[in-house]
Amino acid sequence: MATKQRGRPRSFDRESALEQALLAFWAHGYESTSIADLTRVMGIGAPSLYAAFGDKAALFHEALALYRHRYGAWAERAVGEEPTARAAMERLLREAAAELTTEGRPRGCLVISAGDHGTTASAEAERALCERRREVTEGLEARIRQGEEAGELPAGQAPTLARFVQAVFQGMSQQARDGASRTELEAVAAAAMRSWPGRP
Repeated sequence: MATKQRGRPRSFDRESALEQALLAFWAHGYESTSIADLTRVMGIGAPSLYAAFGDKAALFHEALALYRHRYGAWAERAVGEEPTARAAMERLLREAAAELTTEGRPRGCLVISAGDHGTTASAEAERALCERRREVTEGLEARIRQGEEAGELPAGQAPTLARFVQAVFQGMSQQARDGASRTELEAVAAAAMRSWPGRP
């Protein structure tokens, strides 16, 4: 009696498929990106997607980690490499104007724009995004606090200034998605830094 052989699973480039999923989430948001959308852009069937990545939420978590590594590392460098807190925040916002408007990929920041703000289906994704935004704000606060300790600006302002910089960044992200140019966003960054305490 002949035994029935199972078909070989379809092979695909996992990294490339993950990149395509990332771009879809970035362009359309978590909730608006369906499994059908994902399988289409990733070039795989739903069974392969579930076998390789788990469910949609698990895929999104992987995409978010890839985004941080591949598209968000510039921000960590900007904050960490400058000699003063002011220079770090200025570089962050200036480079954001370029990064948020780069041609050939979705505009804005995935961490800011991919959430659906509390809908039941996207609650897990929104929690992950909220946690990442909180981590960013804490990182900004820590860097500004270093500036306070170095005597660059009066003590006690780090929490408010960190939220101020994050708010400007988030606004720039939305403006980029709405079509603002790099030049227009650079002007926003410059205006924001004119509010920084102390002399330039």
